[in-house]
Amino acid sequence: MASVTSLSDSVHQRLAAALSAALPQAGSADPLLRRSDRADFQANGILALAKKEKANPRELATQVVSGVESGELIKDVEVSGPGFLNITLTDRAITQNLAARYADDTGRLGVPHAEQPGTTVIDYAQPNVAKEMHVGHLRSAVIGDAVVQLLEFTGENVVRRHHIGDWGTQFGMLIQYLEEHPHELDHKADEASGEEAMSNLDRLYKAARKLFDADEEFKTRARRRVVDLQAGDPQTVAMWQKFVDESKIYFFSVFEKLDMEIRDADIVGESGYNDMLAETCRLLEESGVAVRSEGALCVFFDDIKGPDGNPVPLIVQKSDGGYGYAATDLSAIRDRVFNLKANSIIYVVDARQSLHFKMVFETARKAGWLGDDVKAYQLAFGTVLGKDGKPFKTREGETVRLVDLLDEAIDRASAVVREKAQDLSEEEIAERGTQVGVGAVKYADLSTSANRDYKFDLDQMVSLNGDTSVYLQYAYARIQSILRKAGASRPAAHPELELHEAERALGLHADSFAATVAEAATEYAPHKLAAYLYQLASLYTTFYDKCPVLKAETQEQIENRLFLCDITARTLHRGMALLGIRTPERL
Repeated sequence: MASVTSLSDSVHQRLAAALSAALPQAGSADPLLRRSDRADFQANGILALAKKEKANPRELATQVVSGVESGELIKDVEVSGPGFLNITLTDRAITQNLAARYADDTGRLGVPHAEQPGTTVIDYAQPNVAKEMHVGHLRSAVIGDAVVQLLEFTGENVVRRHHIGDWGTQFGMLIQYLEEHPHELDHKADEASGEEAMSNLDRLYKAARKLFDADEEFKTRARRRVVDLQAGDPQTVAMWQKFVDESKIYFFSVFEKLDMEIRDADIVGESGYNDMLAETCRLLEESGVAVRSEGALCVFFDDIKGPDGNPVPLIVQKSDGGYGYAATDLSAIRDRVFNLKANSIIYVVDARQSLHFKMVFETARKAGWLGDDVKAYQLAFGTVLGKDGKPFKTREGETVRLVDLLDEAIDRASAVVREKAQDLSEEEIAERGTQVGVGAVKYADLSTSANRDYKFDLDQMVSLNGDTSVYLQYAYARIQSILRKAGASRPAAHPELELHEAERALGLHADSFAATVAEAATEYAPHKLAAYLYQLASLYTTFYDKCPVLKAETQEQIENRLFLCDITARTLHRGMALLGIRTPERL
């Protein structure tokens, strides 16, 4: 089905045509249409245009009104204040436009596909091998997954990349420690679950790190082991591969708990670019983008200096010949631009790494790897805070394990579901509790602008009141309950009916779904979709309170209100799915 022109776009086109007719010398003019609490829409663009053309804004507004045809779409246009236009639509137009979205049997609700999609590589969900995932890994995974869903839904070709930490000094340290302390390996690890095996690896990693920091001789042996790993020593590589494989099993189990699809082919860690590192350094040095400084290969920038006023370089290769993160990240850019043919590369990475990525992107541009036709963008995110406003930690001051956090959210949500459950079995309560708990964690993250910190408050997250996923899930489940109780009455649009104020507000908001999805995808801003869905559920609550559905006055009104219920439910379902959140049929 073709996309459906939104009501705001239809009104915008009519006003723009009337403006151009009134001021032909101004060319195409934007009426600056907005939703308004004074009418259905308000146009504010006439004031700026009148000032530019030295015209009287109120007279120009009156002239524009005379050029706007009322009828099927527009019921009334009035001039307000110094030259604003207040526009009221016909009830028929609202219902008909919603009916066109409702008729879309693809489930897209009239949202268009991009006509000329590009290719976006998105780098997100980057855990470290041999380390347990903690609360700090939550945001990259959840935000990245939502942006993937949004971009794919709007038609973009998306290549997912999980740049896991699977290379470097820590592996020499870990392998050497295990070589010298074989008795510390849990020999039941082969039978352990992903989480148990990872706990063993994490424990070994911490022990190895402690020895590495305290014993210079061990540090020297560990660094020699890194050289063995980089040289491809079979025994060392085999031990490294075992760590990677065990870690992947664990990663998959955590992402499955997060209700996210992570495919093995999309995991291309630091080690995936090893063969490119030497060439990356050679190209940078030969082009003069990077220079040798005290034995290290560095890139310097005019505008990046330390507190002492001296330049802060990006170190691509260390003085001992080892490669830094920059070499890997620059090699990844080369791969993504020249092999994957990316038009856009999105990095969903902690805001604290902003300087690093600024330097990497500028280096890649200087080298000619990022041209004007390729966008590189860091979707930087803030920190997860505890209720006290400080970085979220356990009572012992340890970083909170991600699986523990999700398990507690599921437990809390299951208690809420059990309290509300009328006819659910224990199995159904467990299933709904998981969907509600994981949804609560994701929504709390996604309803906050990515670059802001947010407080992790499980009591608030699983609340039925306020801006929570549970509130949205409950609205959806309530609608499904009404539809089940409707008996022989079926949802059907009746454009001939007059609409209650609450029906109009709900219908106008539902009509702006496609525009919201497009904006959220273009700006990599899932929080804008979350805000839209919360307002949709809130408007539905008002409609539910003021407009009886199954006890409406006429059969036509029952059918039309069931239609409003159903399109609201479909919009909630589709929108929540784009955020990676389930909408249970019953709660």
